[in-house]
Amino acid sequence: MIVVTGATGNVGRTLVRLLTEANAPVTAVSRNITESDVPHGVLAIGADLTDPASLRPALDDTDAMFLLISGHFVSAASDPSAVASNILDDAKAAGVKRIVMLSSQGVATRPESSSHGSTGAAIEDVVRRSGMDWTILRPCGFDSNAYAWAESVRARRTIAAPFGDVGLPFIDPADIAEVAAAALLHDSHAGQIYELTGPALTTPRQRAEAISDALGEPIQFIEQTREEAHAQMLQFMPEPVVETTLAIIGEPTPAEQRISPDVEQILGRAPRTFADWTQRHIAAFR
Repeated sequence: MIVVTGATGNVGRTLVRLLTEANAPVTAVSRNITESDVPHGVLAIGADLTDPASLRPALDDTDAMFLLISGHFVSAASDPSAVASNILDDAKAAGVKRIVMLSSQGVATRPESSSHGSTGAAIEDVVRRSGMDWTILRPCGFDSNAYAWAESVRARRTIAAPFGDVGLPFIDPADIAEVAAAALLHDSHAGQIYELTGPALTTPRQRAEAISDALGEPIQFIEQTREEAHAQMLQFMPEPVVETTLAIIGEPTPAEQRISPDVEQILGRAPRTFADWTQRHIAAFR
């Protein structure tokens, strides 16, 4: 049995499907999951990782686990690395032998940041010391972050974003899910840390153009000032996360703009482009 936490998210939902298609038995875990959220034959269990005891019923007869460290987990857990340690202790006691953790590129590129770097590094350290086989995935920004523009595209055919011409190698969550599936199903990925990026740098302006092309309608790109973006992001992010996010998207380091070969080496093909992601999800913007 493979347990997938965060099973209803952009990565987890695809991962559950891929594992099911590979004939692997799967237990899907999320805070508010229902049977209608998962493919036929997949067991759905509601659990909140900030309460490790709620996860224990999902660990019976489990060999491997996909551990998603979400923003909710980091902000809600009183001590995220200690809570992660409790989760892994329970997993090991239940017989889990393999952990695949979804971490963040910021662990390496922003180690001084509590929201992106140091907290993730502490949890990664817990995973490496767990005594189980482990694989750590460090993706950059997700193509699915563009969902934040969906409402303004639907209502006004506009997209507002700062730093319109700064490029980053955003990745399709489906590629992350495929890499995670490979790491869960095959022994060869044990002890590896993979940096996951898309195939090219894309700017907010270029991503807006890709959405316009997929819609077949013009979209107006409005470049925000840093201050405007800061005020908007504060409505749904804590201040430290806002500051680090603006630093990454406005003044990325060379490491944050590097195109990693890891997706292609693992999957045997190039990562999907942002245009690929847009074509598959354009209904959200209509």
